[in-house]
Amino acid sequence: MGGRSYFFNAVVALFIILQLGSAARPAPRPRKSDMQFIKTSCRTTSYPQLCTISLSDYASKIHSSPKILAETALSIAFETARSTYTAITKLSKTRNLKPREAAAMSDCVEVLGDSVDELQMSIKEMKNPESRSFGLRMSNIQTWVSAALTYEDSCMDGFDEIAMNGKVKDKVRGYILRVEQMTSIALALVNNYAAGETGSP
Repeated sequence: MGGRSYFFNAVVALFIILQLGSAARPAPRPRKSDMQFIKTSCRTTSYPQLCTISLSDYASKIHSSPKILAETALSIAFETARSTYTAITKLSKTRNLKPREAAAMSDCVEVLGDSVDELQMSIKEMKNPESRSFGLRMSNIQTWVSAALTYEDSCMDGFDEIAMNGKVKDKVRGYILRVEQMTSIALALVNNYAAGETGSP
């Protein structure tokens, strides 16, 4: 019995060591051409530095593919919108909010939820090339990402119209600014991909 237990423990220990070794293994280094493609593409956005920093970790996956670049940017925008929605929802439960502040928070949570939905639909459409023609798919995606950006912008508009606790307002502004920037980047790269494919012979 003791021998079987020892053998079992040894196998478990070996499995853990192998898993740790696998987790510690560094990701493949991106080629210079992959990084240059991202930098060049990001120059067409309104936030080239943020764009490059956000996408550089995915250079080995993106290579020089405008489609994968746009898909990755959409996914980052979606995750940023979703985490922002969660953060603003928590802030909306802050104690001692005045009625107008609470109303602005509630409106912001609602429109951020709509933004998350629009970005999620865009990702699904991007990954379903057989659903309809390329032109129609890209038109839908561009419309939805533009709508997401409008929703995010309207959230901050609601706070600009009222006097509000400075710390809470600064937090909201920081969250919204980041998600607006990431959505703007995604839209620019989607537009680039759409224009490039449409212009292909």
